[in-house]
Formats: sequence, structure tokens, C-alpha cells
Amino acid sequence: MNKKPKMSADEVLIFGGSGSPKLAKKIADYLGIPVARSETLRFSEGNLFVRILENVRGRHVYFVQSTAYPANDNFMELLFFVDALKRASAASVTVLMPYFSYAKGDKKDEPRVSIRARVCADAIEAAGADRVVTLDLHAAQIQGFFRIPVDDLYALPVMCEAVKAMRLSDLVVVSPDTGFAKKARKYASYLGVSLAIGDKERVAHDEKAEVMEIIGRVRGKTALVVDDFTISGGTLIEVAHKLVERGAHDIIAAVTHGVFSPGAMNRIDDSPIRTMLITDTVETQPEPFSAKVQIVSVAPLFGEAIRRIHNRESISVLFPA
Repeated sequence: MNKKPKMSADEVLIFGGSGSPKLAKKIADYLGIPVARSETLRFSEGNLFVRILENVRGRHVYFVQSTAYPANDNFMELLFFVDALKRASAASVTVLMPYFSYAKGDKKDEPRVSIRARVCADAIEAAGADRVVTLDLHAAQIQGFFRIPVDDLYALPVMCEAVKAMRLSDLVVVSPDTGFAKKARKYASYLGVSLAIGDKERVAHDEKAEVMEIIGRVRGKTALVVDDFTISGGTLIEVAHKLVERGAHDIIAAVTHGVFSPGAMNRIDDSPIRTMLITDTVETQPEPFSAKVQIVSVAPLFGEAIRRIHNRESISVLFPA
């Protein structure tokens, strides 16, 4: 993505929360402006206190915060910053939420449970956000939970260009389950290769799933397993073992959000996955990365989205149909 002319800090202010300080800095660098100053204090009983250290009156503000590790603290900090910015008379407040952890709670699929993503959407609106920009939402319908504009960006072109740079031969894209098959087909189309799909069953909420079968031809091929996020790495590793059983000779994974719970790195190291590509949407993981993990930055993607939003230009042109 070619870098466009720099923006002015008089036009746009970029703030970064505790969940995304590095990504906020990269986005600001892309736009040629400094990260605006703010602070978060944590009191002994667990309360958070946020303060804006810039004059934001009449200015367009973008606040960058992924909600992971610790998810609840980072989400509450996001709400407090939005409220503080609105009370300081910012002209607009756009929330850049690269990873929205509660997006997994997008439906009432059993009795007496909360639709958590909808509760979070209501809270972000109530705090005063004017717009939300996110990346690879777990379910597209979550955009409808908001009454404010939501831009759901796609990591696909960034990830696919990274895959192309690896010069892999006999490539096949693999979706770990039928739920991700539609998006996986777009990966396959972008790369000009075939698609295979894992038949997965999940019977509980313990982040474990069993891959029953691989649908599609993978023998003798390099398998590129794609997904929107991984926490334990369990599904990806199950798929990798099935692919080895079905004759795949090399396995690469490309996952937008590398959340990674404790123990995930050891499991990935012991798995047949040779390389795992992830973006930099989550930077508060509890463990150091495995040598197998390679990071692809989405800062230029978010920076370009900010530039286009500010200039009232189309965002959809950034992505393949």
C-alpha cells in the first residue's frame, strides 16, 4: 500500500490505549503525525482513571484500542476515553478497535445467555462514539448491532501479499470449518488457487474442537490454513494434523488476530505448522511468540482508512470484491 501525503495534527489526532500503544504509533507514523498524549491510572482496587493531555476541542479524534488481555480493563478504558474526549468537545470520536474480543458473543444460541457483542455495541454508542473501525469481525452482522457507522476492514489483501512474498508452490487454501468457508474462498480467489474445507465440531465452550474430515484435494500440496482468530491454537493444530494425514507436504497458517492463551506457543511449536502469519492487532499476549510466528502489520491499512474517512473518500476500494 503506497503511503499517501502526510496529514496534519491540526486536522486529526491519534490516541492509543493500553491495549494498542505500538499499533497506534505505527498508524500515526503512517499518517506523519505524532501520537497524541494521554494517561491511564490504575488504582489498587482495580478502578481506572483516564486523562487527555491534549486540546481536542473541535478536532477529529481517532482512539486505537484492541480489547484483549485484559479484555474487560481494555474495554472499560476505551469507554472512559471516548467519554473524556466527547466531554472535552472533540468534533468527532472514531473508535479504532482492531480486535473486538466480545464479537464472539454475537447470538443467543442457547437459553439464558447474553448477546455480549450487542451489549458492548450499546455501551460504545452510549459513551459517545461517532464511528467504529474494526478488522475482520467474527460475524458481519455485528455491524447491525450499532446505530453509528461501522467499517469492517479486511486483512485479506495484506495477508495474501505476505503469502505471495513467500513464493509457495502447489498452494491450496484451507478453511478450518464451514463457518469461515466464504471468507476462505476469497483468499483462494485472490491467490488464484483451490479451496479445501475442514469439517469441525465444537461441543462445549472450552475452546476445543474436533476436526472430523478435510473436504477437498490437499495431497502433495502446500496448505494455507486461514482464519479470523485463534486463542488456544487448537483448531488450527487439529486441521494441520488432518492435513498431514491427507498427504499435505507443508502447512502454513494465516490468522488475522493472534490472541494466544497461555500454552498456545508450545502447542504451535509441537505442531506440523511450519509458519504462522498474524497481524499486529493484539499486542498484549501473555507469552513471547514462537519462532514460527511472523507478524504482518495492518497499520498502513488503518492509516489509509483514517485518511479516507477524514477526506470523505471510499474505503471499499481498498479491498477486492
